[in-house]
Amino acid sequence: MKKIGILLGIMILISVSACQDLSEINDNPNNVNETHPQLLLTNIASNAFKVNGTSALYASRMLVQTDGENNNQYYNWGRADFDDYNMLGEVTKMMQEAQRIESEEYVALAKFFRAYYFYNLTLTFGDIPYSEALQGETDANYTPKYDTQKDVFIGILKDLSEANDLLKNNENIIAGDIIYGGNVAKWQKLINTFRLKVLITLSKKESDADLNVKNSFANIYSNEPIMQSNDDNGQLVFLDEEGSRYTEFNSSGYGSGMYMSSTFIKRLQDREDPRLFIFCGRTKNAKEAGLAIDDFNAYEGGDPLAPYAEVNDKAAAGDVSKVNLRYSTDPTTEPHNLLSYAELQFILAEASVRGWIATDAKTHYENGVKASFNFYNTYAKGFETYVESTDADMYLVGTLVSFNSSITTEEKLNLILTQKYFTSFLQSGWRMYFDHLRTGYPNFAQSPSATPPTRWIYPLSEYNNNSDNVASAIQSQFGAGNDKIREITWWLK
Repeated sequence: MKKIGILLGIMILISVSACQDLSEINDNPNNVNETHPQLLLTNIASNAFKVNGTSALYASRMLVQTDGENNNQYYNWGRADFDDYNMLGEVTKMMQEAQRIESEEYVALAKFFRAYYFYNLTLTFGDIPYSEALQGETDANYTPKYDTQKDVFIGILKDLSEANDLLKNNENIIAGDIIYGGNVAKWQKLINTFRLKVLITLSKKESDADLNVKNSFANIYSNEPIMQSNDDNGQLVFLDEEGSRYTEFNSSGYGSGMYMSSTFIKRLQDREDPRLFIFCGRTKNAKEAGLAIDDFNAYEGGDPLAPYAEVNDKAAAGDVSKVNLRYSTDPTTEPHNLLSYAELQFILAEASVRGWIATDAKTHYENGVKASFNFYNTYAKGFETYVESTDADMYLVGTLVSFNSSITTEEKLNLILTQKYFTSFLQSGWRMYFDHLRTGYPNFAQSPSATPPTRWIYPLSEYNNNSDNVASAIQSQFGAGNDKIREITWWLK
């Protein structure tokens, strides 16, 4: 009877199994087809908000290299990659999952990150795959056409506008949010502030009727929520845990041939800017001579135009400052800002000077400086006393800092962009370099034979796998065969 029972059980199991869909049985639990968008958001945000390394600091005359020629310092770079499309693939998946569960807040964030990555890509190259990009899985389109840079910017602004609309009156908590802890209102402020950033990037296109840059900027400023203080900063706060530490923590580059640029240090010294002590270390000779941290004479940089061996000799003699050690030894040093309240204030100051908004440019400018001092007062451990609010007040009346000393529009823009530049040390990626390309401010030390490049060459993979479309994009922008680093893309014309 026991054997009969076993056989009967087996027969029932076979019968039930036969009625099941084989696709259900063969599902791989390690390769699920659906997931909650919160699981994708954490990784996407971590990637977008992390420190972007030091390459932009060499190009922007903040760092020099002494143990070899740094391509970014000497303006002789070549190709860049399309790695951001990998992250855009994750963003696309997050969008799909958000639409599946009908979550407007995750759709909005997907649109923001989509705008963010495409913004970086188009500034890097010019025309890029956009409308047909990321269609490999859905439409088997592995050779997308290139869209014009203008159309890409139009699409970026459209995504950001739609993201803002989706978050209006939305009170849901965003799970998986490592930036704002699920606060929808703060994300809406960031998104609208980023819209202003994109529009100021297009300052050379003020007369373009399709973009309507000036009126769009004024409308967002007057009618949409934007950042109101450092509490709204779009920043990644670091934790002393595996995978969550400061991005430059324990980076070997800081202990080798990386030193500070003399042009950057001199700008800070000339203005008696106490952020110098936060960014830089004293020279070896200054420390041995007993010069204090707040002695401006304790700091010196290397000439970014000199041969690296010459700067190396100066560094070996103990006369060149390194980056402040806290950036590579403190796992939880200051947060990294993708976009900060200080940057917003400098954007508004520039817009005011240009006549886009009817506000006081001086107020915005001073708010930006005060916000920067406050940021370091909050996060630069051990350096708080150098950047108190009273220090900011004193700094703002300095001869080279006071807004009252600027008369012409160009003088005002130079003042604003220089202060905006100071907030960029290991912050906001390539923003300060692109600002220089757009405005000419602040002036970068350069030799006549090596002016700042305006773009990067398209990836070799595009030549191998999407040759017709990349050739067409080069032809339409620069003429056949002119995929070069000093060609002028649409946004700079």
